[in-house]
Parts: sequence; C-alpha cells; structure tokens
Amino acid sequence: MKNNNELELLITVVVGADDESSARAACRELMQKVGGRVVASGDCSDEEPGCWSVTISRDCAETGQHVAGLSRAVRNFLRELGPDYARHRVACEPPTAWTVVDHPELVDALVSGGERLLVEVWAGDSLMFGRTAAADPDEPPAPTAPVVSERDEHGRLRPRLALVVDVVTDRRAGAEWPARAVASRLSRAADVVEYSVESPVVRVALDLGPAVGEPSEIVRGAVSALGGNGWSRVSTDGAGATARWSAAPMPPSGVAAIEVTAKSTVDADRN
Repeated sequence: MKNNNELELLITVVVGADDESSARAACRELMQKVGGRVVASGDCSDEEPGCWSVTISRDCAETGQHVAGLSRAVRNFLRELGPDYARHRVACEPPTAWTVVDHPELVDALVSGGERLLVEVWAGDSLMFGRTAAADPDEPPAPTAPVVSERDEHGRLRPRLALVVDVVTDRRAGAEWPARAVASRLSRAADVVEYSVESPVVRVALDLGPAVGEPSEIVRGAVSALGGNGWSRVSTDGAGATARWSAAPMPPSGVAAIEVTAKSTVDADRN
C-alpha cells in the first residue's frame, strides 16, 4: 500500500466513440505511452451525443501533499506530452492539483476523436470497494478487487457508500468525468444517481455500492483513501456517517468539494 505522501496521476479523456469498447480502444495508445491502466469509463452521450469518458491511472515519481509537489507532478506530465500542453494553467487545492486541456486539436493528437483532457494528481492511496469495471480484453489483467456482496454473513444488508462531488464547470459532462475520477479512488465502478446545478457548480451524486464495516469506519477508510488535509470530522446519526472536504477559496475550475457518506440500508425483507 502507498504512503499518504505518494501521488497518483489520473488522466481522463472525453472521446467521441460509438461505444465503451471503442472509446477504450481509442485511448490504448495514450495508455501505453504514459504507462498507465484504465480504471474507469463512462457514457457522456446524454450531455454530448456520442461521447465517452475514459480514466487512466498512473503512479507518479514525485511525492508530497503540499502545493508545490502536487502542481509540479501535473506540470511534469504535461511536459511529457509536449510544449503545447505544458502551457496550460495548473490549479491546486491539496489533496489534488489539476488542469483541463480543452483544445480538441491537441487532444485529438493524443487520442483519435479526443475532445478534452483532464489531468489530476491526488495524494494518498486508492481503496477499491465492491464492483469492478468491464475489462478490456486487449489490456493486461489488473488485480481483482474483492467483491462485496449486498448482504453480510448474517444475511443483513450492508451499508452503502455514496459520494457527492461539486465541480466548477458550465457543462454537466464537464462535471461527470472529474466526479468519476474521484470515485475511481474508492470503487472500480460507480453509478451516477443525480445531477444538480448551482452555478458555477455542478453537483454529481454517485452510488458506490455496498461496503464492509460500520458506516463511520467505512467513511474514515474512504477519507484515508482520498487523502489530504481539510476534511471535516466524521459526523454520525442513527443511520449513517458523513465527512466533507471543500476548497477555499473556490477554484476557477475542477473539483471544489467532496462529501462521502455511508448509510445503513433498511431491510424491507425483515420488516
């Protein structure tokens, strides 16, 4: 397991494709170039017809949770891609730094049909709960995360892990792929259950499925996986637990706030 001062690079591409398999195939050359692996993919076609998002994860040589280390990791990756990419502004609010390359000509040079590129660096380690994303038969197999069943060994429904991500953007698709990138640190797959808009923020709510443990324990594990400072204390009520993180001041783009919740599920079969 990584230490909390180690960094993970997430590269999310929005690409025009016929289906998920085609989108992942379009990103294969980039994945091989940067030395990473696909950890998530999602359909953006309800916002932008024919668009898919693909997220690639890669370890970083840099370490540290401070602004300089996080920003440097993003800039060094952009330099790897070329001088035209390195000109893009990097924003940083620990535990993450990010930039958006919103130039289809540049992104298409990396990924055929590519439209936008989000580059993020996160401090800390990933914690995978439950389900796994669909495998690409042309990619080397990744270690399989343990499957978390809906019910525990006593037949009781497990708590469910949920995530709310606030993203500063003017488009819903521009919020979904950063939100899925955050979710990929906690689960190999996530279901978007709701969007809401409070300009300049788009709020994305995701269901990450069942998780093992008591709600407060699950939330503490998720906070540890996401890493960084500035998290609220874990608050509890009768049914669940919650922790929040927010950037101050609000960034001009990218992730502005995160809320992690684990809540016990009412078992209708036992009532």
